[in-house]
Amino acid sequence: MVDNEIDEDATVGVAADLLGLTVRTLHHWDEIGLASPSRRTPAGYRLYTWDDLERLSRVVAYRGAGLTLDAIRDVLDDATAEIGDTLREQRAQLAERIHDLQQLDERLERMTDAHERGILMSDDEQREVFGEDWDPQRSRAARFVWGGSRQWAQFAERSASRSQSQWRALSKAMSALQRDFADAVSRGVEPGSEEADELAERHRELFSNFFPLTRQMQVCLGRMFETDPGFSSYYNGIGDGLATWFRQSIDESARHHGIDPDTATWE
Repeated sequence: MVDNEIDEDATVGVAADLLGLTVRTLHHWDEIGLASPSRRTPAGYRLYTWDDLERLSRVVAYRGAGLTLDAIRDVLDDATAEIGDTLREQRAQLAERIHDLQQLDERLERMTDAHERGILMSDDEQREVFGEDWDPQRSRAARFVWGGSRQWAQFAERSASRSQSQWRALSKAMSALQRDFADAVSRGVEPGSEEADELAERHRELFSNFFPLTRQMQVCLGRMFETDPGFSSYYNGIGDGLATWFRQSIDESARHHGIDPDTATWE
């Protein structure tokens, strides 16, 4: 409340200082009829009486409680207005906003964790979803290598919103694809055949759940699967010669889409 010992009208500058407002704010409230000075000097300058300052202090108090200027006007000017109802409604709106902010904070926390950890599951949960042979260090190692890339950011953004059941579904789909790869190799399916092309495209579409994978980028992955000792050993463990067959199938699929695998680059 304004000091009731003020014994003279206050200029707009003095009123602003008393209430911790700006002169511009007082001018605006005057222009919209929310809190206007009762008097003016002979030269036309605003003068606020003690009652004017009291109204201003109430406006400041209700604005601090989050009420809109229109709601404040209703509270101050409508004799039938139920101030308690207005404030309860404001609290309900605030509670809803707090809830929204808490959800936003949770999403930000998950996204932060995903950028740092990759897969947002514990080591035991990862083994339960991906199999006992899964090494949880893989995603951490991937961040070390790829953490500054656009693809890692895309992977993290998707990982942040992916549930454990969704990871399980992806894992099952990838396992089924790898079994089909091994079966194709064992049956002598030729890279470049319709069946091999379909398998290569299944891989590209499935892998795009992690980040968008173009055909040129898939060619680069195929090279890595064949030449990297870890990946090569993994794929050849699924099927004898699978790493090379997979790379060749990706290359032929790329050619069928007008891409020269010899010049393909990571995009």
